[in-house]
Amino acid sequence: MQLNLSGHHLDITSSIRQHTSDKLTKIKHHFDNVMNVNMILEVQKDLQKAEATIHVSGADLFAKAQSRDMYVSIDQLINKLDSQIIKHKEKLHNHRA
Repeated sequence: MQLNLSGHHLDITSSIRQHTSDKLTKIKHHFDNVMNVNMILEVQKDLQKAEATIHVSGADLFAKAQSRDMYVSIDQLINKLDSQIIKHKEKLHNHRA
């Protein structure tokens, strides 16, 4: 899995990168065929925004989240992507049956 992490008005620190990669293992646990993850972290006044696009076999999944804390935004984003991955996996499984 390739992770592209970029920041707008934000320096990507090693702790943010480590937190993001640790949380992405949750997605990889549910679906092994994740090829590419593009994540953009952004700061706008009081809001910390996180958005990501995941390229998997057969689909591109997109989600975004925002809160006052960047780590909370990343956690919310990963939870949204995880539910989309599970739904996509069920569609593939039901289609093949």
